[in-house]
Amino acid sequence: MRVKTAGRALSVRMPILTGVVFVAPALILFAVFILYPLITALSYSFFSWKGTLRGEFIGLENYVTIFTKKPFDEDLPNAFAHNLLLFAGAMVFQNSIGLMLAVVLHKIGKLKRLFQTMFTMPYLISPLVVGYLWSLLLSPLFGPVNAILKQIGLEEFALPWLGDPTTAIWAIVFITAWQWIGFPMLLYGAALGGIPDEVTEAAEIDGAWGIKKFRTITLPLLLPALGTVSILTFIGAMEAFAIPYAVGGSDGTPAGATDVMALLFYRTAFESGDVGSIGTSSALATVLFLFIFGVAVALRFLLARGEKRLYG
Repeated sequence: MRVKTAGRALSVRMPILTGVVFVAPALILFAVFILYPLITALSYSFFSWKGTLRGEFIGLENYVTIFTKKPFDEDLPNAFAHNLLLFAGAMVFQNSIGLMLAVVLHKIGKLKRLFQTMFTMPYLISPLVVGYLWSLLLSPLFGPVNAILKQIGLEEFALPWLGDPTTAIWAIVFITAWQWIGFPMLLYGAALGGIPDEVTEAAEIDGAWGIKKFRTITLPLLLPALGTVSILTFIGAMEAFAIPYAVGGSDGTPAGATDVMALLFYRTAFESGDVGSIGTSSALATVLFLFIFGVAVALRFLLARGEKRLYG
């Protein structure tokens, strides 16, 4: 009896040990490259700094600084608003067009893989390269975009896209959507492929065709994918750095029109010349992380409630 009990206990432990062995490398990488820097940045934000020499504990003084003192009292709201605008632009353009492309490609046959590859190629390229490339394409002096607009009689639209504060941030929204449009397209395509044919056939028998079928059958079944894409889009927009940096530099030119939170952190940490920059930049990083984490958790909770209400 004892031998059998020991054998059962061993058989239960083996899957657990196997799971630990497979998960351990990912946990170690997460702890070293994500968890440890987060905890370190949080601890740094509560101290004063003189260069790289840590001073005394000052509590929330660094947080008071980034919310009330110059230049943060102006740069922080400006950069934060631009991050939210990038998120809104991505939801309207990137994800809606990605969904439309996924629906269209789901219905075609032989050329489906070809178009999927074409639309996903841009996000395999470094965002810095994409940003510099579009800076050349949108140049008012020698860029082909304005040249083409002039050739077809649309001179009024041949603007200094990246030099005008009113259009620069929208150019970044467009560039970001252009690069990442293949990502939601693939996720939506996979979700569409998981919808059983029996469900759509039953809807058609009941008289649901075209837009009505998409609105009443397809879209509700895509809710989990919509939630995942929305959360990942929000995280990506709030962490945006490479494309704004490539287009407008670390200062968010012109006149701060392309400034984002990551650029503000970069300037504070590496270009400000302030002896206490480690403390203030760590406070910025902590605030940004807490906001992203809090909103992502809230969105996940709301989407889970919506899915539960929808599917019963």
